Amino acid sequence: MHDSDPKTLVSTDWLADHMRDPDLRVLDASYYLPDMGRNARAEYDAAHIPGARFFDIDEISDHRSELPHMAPPVEKFMSRLRKLGVGDGHQVVIYDGAGLFSAARVWWLFRLMGKTDVAVLDGGLPKWRAEGREIEDLPPVIRDRHMTVQRQAAMVRDVTQVARAAKLGDHEIVDARSAERFAGRVPEPREGLRAGHIPGSRNLHFAQLLNDDGTMKAPDALRAAFEAADVDLAKPVITTCGSGVTAAILNLALSRIGKTDHALYDGSWAEWGMFGDLDVATG
Repeated sequence: MHDSDPKTLVSTDWLADHMRDPDLRVLDASYYLPDMGRNARAEYDAAHIPGARFFDIDEISDHRSELPHMAPPVEKFMSRLRKLGVGDGHQVVIYDGAGLFSAARVWWLFRLMGKTDVAVLDGGLPKWRAEGREIEDLPPVIRDRHMTVQRQAAMVRDVTQVARAAKLGDHEIVDARSAERFAGRVPEPREGLRAGHIPGSRNLHFAQLLNDDGTMKAPDALRAAFEAADVDLAKPVITTCGSGVTAAILNLALSRIGKTDHALYDGSWAEWGMFGDLDVATG
């Protein structure tokens, strides 16, 4: 039995039951790495959950930064979401085409902007389609809705704050990348980055939080995964990954187990691995 929560994670059954709710908005937040060989926008145009709007993670970002898809300024987030017909009073459900990969990043973005009526679709589009549920290739009907935003600074950390946390050891820094990348045994996919991890950080590959069908594990299993990775859940947590996408899966999991004091390092390894004056650990 799935414990759906419209502030964190909902099942395909839950979404099917609420599809006709007038204040429901569904977002396709699919995003793929270059080596995945997939085009998120083209896949959305060909088939999506009825009424879904496409949320472009790279476009709805801070283009003033040279780092990939950094969180956008408040004004840009508001204007882009209004163009998608998403605003105050809406219950938002976010999915992606991989199962559970990039949808959590957009869930975190909404939380950063102070919006709490937002959930990830557990298992995403693959589970929805596997169950034979309706899809369409039609553009959504957009109706403008005013959006107010109140940015929650506690949800995000910058490189200076992470460096301080690593030095003091007063936070748990948890890295969602693979064990090979964390240990520095393989080169980073982005050119010019050193291999390794933030000193003192823990490694919990995001895939360890998921079942074989791409759904998120039950809260007890999530808690056990963090504990197996030697994460002290009594401390506040900062999540990190390659560029701030899969780190958000850790934030979603932490919320699922009732932990509230967690933030995401938006620059992640794309930033840390670039600066030679920041210490890097390997092994």
